[in-house]
Amino acid sequence: MEKQKVYTAIGLMSGTSLDGVDAALLRTDGMHKVEPIGFLHEPYALDLRQTLRACFGQERLDDAGKQAERAMTLAHADLVKRLMALYPEYKPDVIGFHGQTILHDTGRKITVQIGDADLLAQETQTDVVHDFRQRDVSAGGQGAPLAPLYHAARVRDAKMPRPAALLNIGGVANITWIGHDEEHIIAFDTGTGNAMMDDYAKRHLALDYDPDGALAAVGSVDELAVMQWMSDGYFAAPPPKSLDRNEWDVAVMGPLAKGLVGLSVEDALATLLEFSVQGVVRAFDHIPAKPAAIYVCGGGRHNKTMMQRLKEELRCDVYDVDVLGWDGDATEAECFGYLAVRCRKQLPISLPGTTGVPEPLTGGRLATLPQRV
Repeated sequence: MEKQKVYTAIGLMSGTSLDGVDAALLRTDGMHKVEPIGFLHEPYALDLRQTLRACFGQERLDDAGKQAERAMTLAHADLVKRLMALYPEYKPDVIGFHGQTILHDTGRKITVQIGDADLLAQETQTDVVHDFRQRDVSAGGQGAPLAPLYHAARVRDAKMPRPAALLNIGGVANITWIGHDEEHIIAFDTGTGNAMMDDYAKRHLALDYDPDGALAAVGSVDELAVMQWMSDGYFAAPPPKSLDRNEWDVAVMGPLAKGLVGLSVEDALATLLEFSVQGVVRAFDHIPAKPAAIYVCGGGRHNKTMMQRLKEELRCDVYDVDVLGWDGDATEAECFGYLAVRCRKQLPISLPGTTGVPEPLTGGRLATLPQRV
């Protein structure tokens, strides 16, 4: 009976772009049924964004990091309460709390997502599933990406022709390919997404990002720099594979940052954007069959220059996922609501073809409220 139960779930996502919190309300059985109901986004306050950014790379939080974790959790709780107030007829059974990734190092079998699930459960009076990635990493998987099973459920519901492909462009970009047999799923991180462009805009322009890719659009790409960066062994390595948000860092004078020296801001942003695009292009070397189209979700789809370059470079049609009637901003948050239900039902959330885990594996931990007597 539990396998057929339909839950009301809220999924939460705070991506590595650090733009804020996404909260999505949906009804799902964690398998075939997915009914998105509502979505809210709340930007982080500037000081919280800065303190969270300072946590990146930490395996264990210092005192400032612990304060940032608490403030971040309360920001999530406030958004959940707002979403619940908007839809009082949908009382959530469970919350999927991804938390904030600050470190992802599969070589050391470490992935760190901060967030106080017990505090969130107490604040919202709702059970919370969290820590989605660690069990996969401990079992030898990459711990990422975790969206593919949700993508597959939505593709099935949309009756899209297969092979189908979805590209999520957040701080890191990842692709999900679904074959004619819907059990045949391949997924992996393609390379950097928005992170390096955003970091550069912040460092050199005091901007959170390059709106619409407007500055990159008028810049010229340093093709030699892109070619050198694309020689990184990551791009030739077969999937499954995943990246830390700061795998390549424009603030560190490594090979990538040196490639930007002497470039104008516009040229640097155009070159970084091209690096993101070429990562997606190279991803097609690892995909068994060309999809009819690739549908793009995540914040990167708002970058008009990025979308245009993808359309020019890829060997298939490129669409904003919103053309399917989906909300491309809500997809990741919806995913973690969906995965929370799968965790409650002890269903797999990762597969050998998505993270490299040896066998289909469930995950997550439950923070639950004490039963009232």
